[in-house]
Order: sequence, then C-alpha cells, then structure tokens
Amino acid sequence: MNKVFLIGNLTRDPELTETAGGIKICRFSIAVNRNYSGSDGERKTDFFNCVAWRGLGETVARFAKKGNKVAVCGSIELRNYEDSQGIKRTGVDIVATDVEFLTPRSQGMDDSFDSAPSVPSANSKKAALQSFDDDGDIPF
Repeated sequence: MNKVFLIGNLTRDPELTETAGGIKICRFSIAVNRNYSGSDGERKTDFFNCVAWRGLGETVARFAKKGNKVAVCGSIELRNYEDSQGIKRTGVDIVATDVEFLTPRSQGMDDSFDSAPSVPSANSKKAALQSFDDDGDIPF
C-alpha cells in the first residue's frame, strides 16, 4: 500500500500548468516539521514536492498561496531521469488525491476564496407552502 498523509506549509505559490494533452497539473511544495529535535536542539524540516492533477490542481492553484497550511493525502511516486550532465537521478513526488486547506480565511487564504460557490444556510428564506383544501379523508 502506498499512502501518505502530510500536514505542512506551502513554501511557494502553487504553479498551474497544462500538459500537451490539455490536462491541468499543479505543482507545489510543502515544508513539514519533524516531531523531534536534533542533537543541536533544532527541529528539522522536510520539504516535499507535490503534484495535483485536473480539478484538484485547479482548486489548489486558485485558493492556496505561499505560507498556507495544508493537509495532503496521496501517494509517493518515484521518477528516474538524467540531468543535464547525464547523471541518473531519482525524484520523489507526492501525488495528491486530496488537499484540505487548514489556514483560516482571516489568516491569509487567497481573497478569491470568498468568491467560491456558497451553500445555502439553514436560515435562508424558503418559499412559502401553498395551502390546499383538505376534506379530512385519508387517501388509503
């Protein structure tokens, strides 16, 4: 099973691009603090490159920005490639299947978040019911 859950802060604004086939892809990275301190008393931080595809990628690019705290659920994907000097390298990406925004709107979420579709509240006004003539007979 290949499943990973991370909570961290975006290290840069997400970058939304498109493949040659027209599929949206969003690349972003997050910094995740370790649960322990090193011998020098400093907490270490790990940096993860993340990828979100299609609608999820568009959502991340639209609503997240550098410094926002996010929870990422996904899988680890290894990429083998050759760099410009011909040296074989391995890249590690987190392929996101779910991203939850943890930074409250008041603390720096993108202003476009306010323009997201809203769900009607329970207090919203509903149409009045029409009265009908009930002669008291039970229909069964």
